[in-house]
Amino acid sequence: MSQDRLNAIASHQEILHFPKGGKPSLAPNDWQVWSGSQDEGGLPDLEHGAHKALVPFTWWLEHHHEVDIQALAKNGQIGVWFAADDDILKHADVIEVGKQAWPLVAAHFPIFRDGRSFSTAALLRDRFAWQGEIRAIGDVLIDQLLQGARVGFDSFALRPDQNLDVALKQFDLYSVTTQNSWRDKRTFIAETV
Repeated sequence: MSQDRLNAIASHQEILHFPKGGKPSLAPNDWQVWSGSQDEGGLPDLEHGAHKALVPFTWWLEHHHEVDIQALAKNGQIGVWFAADDDILKHADVIEVGKQAWPLVAAHFPIFRDGRSFSTAALLRDRFAWQGEIRAIGDVLIDQLLQGARVGFDSFALRPDQNLDVALKQFDLYSVTTQNSWRDKRTFIAETV
């Protein structure tokens, strides 16, 4: 196994993609999620194998001024992922600039019961008006899909042991929405007398 793969966060070879206004479907997972833990501190090899990398936001903060990093981002090869404890409001200026460069952002779930990344997605959609793709990565389970889709995630890199066919069916469980969400307004049921 290559060193790049050892420094990546594991997920399925396919993602569950659920764009706003669209239907959920499976799509190839073209992005490697790099943990940022390579000894040299450099990016994983983007010329061989996976040509796109999600880098930690903390790594981006240190390296985003480098011309080659900016070029890779504008070329659609580098996006960022936010750790559950990243204070994105503290770095609003960097995120505003990043909206022009990042083709994809992700929020990491270090463990399924840590819900802080739901807040990250909601802040990106509501406060930063992020229009691009937001992916859930890390310890992402089928149980998190409905809530994730409500707060702003539109793609999910599920943990490798999760059944993708079962995951797709989660979005058909309910026909009525009782609260407004990023996707749509709540359902009003006409009273019949």
